[in-house]
Amino acid sequence: MELFDVYPLFPVNIVRGKGCRVWDDKDTEYLDLYGGHAVISIGHCHPHYVGMMTAQLNRLGFYSNSVVNRLQVELADRLGRACGYEDYRLFLINSGAEANENAMKLASFHTGRKRILALEQAFHGRTSLAVEATDNPKIVAPVNDCGHVAFLPINDLEAWEKELRKGDVACCMVECIQGVGGIRMVTAEFMQGLRRLCDETGSILICDEIQCGYGRSGRFFAHQHLGVKPDVITVAKGIGNGFPMGAVLISPRFEAVYGRLGTTFGGNHLACTAALAVLDVMESENLVQNAAKTGEYLMQAIRSLNLPLVRDVRGRGLMIGIELNEPYKEYRQRLLFEEHCFTGCSGTSTLRILPPLCITQEEADMFIGKLKNVLK
Repeated sequence: MELFDVYPLFPVNIVRGKGCRVWDDKDTEYLDLYGGHAVISIGHCHPHYVGMMTAQLNRLGFYSNSVVNRLQVELADRLGRACGYEDYRLFLINSGAEANENAMKLASFHTGRKRILALEQAFHGRTSLAVEATDNPKIVAPVNDCGHVAFLPINDLEAWEKELRKGDVACCMVECIQGVGGIRMVTAEFMQGLRRLCDETGSILICDEIQCGYGRSGRFFAHQHLGVKPDVITVAKGIGNGFPMGAVLISPRFEAVYGRLGTTFGGNHLACTAALAVLDVMESENLVQNAAKTGEYLMQAIRSLNLPLVRDVRGRGLMIGIELNEPYKEYRQRLLFEEHCFTGCSGTSTLRILPPLCITQEEADMFIGKLKNVLK
């Protein structure tokens, strides 16, 4: 049997990692400025994380959600205090797509409505409703195209108001910093206006913080830069530092109904241990503050290079887009194969920079040197 060929793979076999560095099977060292799609939050193989996971696996790896799991209770308490939403409730699942799927279902259950508004160039996942809310027809199968979602321009409050005033919108789904969409950022004015319109029309405001959240923007959540409080927040990626995990943070306005939501593996003992270890390290090593400081340093340093190939540098914290005047493909490959540095991409011309939150200024300077070598 062979693998089903769904990914265009670089011929690099990564076998170990530490912090912001990874090594292949030939022992070549790479600087990781992508963190495996923004998943690695506290760094590869952090000793505290490895120790907690090993100890938990020696006790118990899994039991079902039909019994009490005190780790879930501890995680809900810790996460609430860390992000400032202590009055919200937590539903634990396995991935970002599941988090968004359940968030939209909650909104529909609560309002009795079917319509959803999302940003143009949105990416919310690959499960049934999440992929329908993703603005990429190439990955939406006919069975998923049910007409529930309308895609509207970023920061165009008038366009969103026109749809919301129809009175049939269940929820507005927003990435405050669009990842796949090219590191495009919504404005505070837009988000505050959208919050007001949702309140006036009875619609639910959902913030997808799967990529831009969990400290990456320099605040715990990206929407916290914008002066709004959503009804539902979805998280994944960095919450588990590589262990598959997702979560939905749910405001007190929602009623919990037995049987309405459920999961087999969500919130299992290993997943909760991973998430608790991540919070331990984020707090003890001040990683949210490091994301703000080092991210700003990176953006300013890249701008100061004044490279003709660079059209724009934008982002917040350690979620940075470097938009080029040419397609990124050649330059991303040169960064990988000549400079041994992993980066991501968006669209056709934007390099996406999403390093672990533990990146140091020395490593930031290393990347700037590698980038200069490739783009000069």
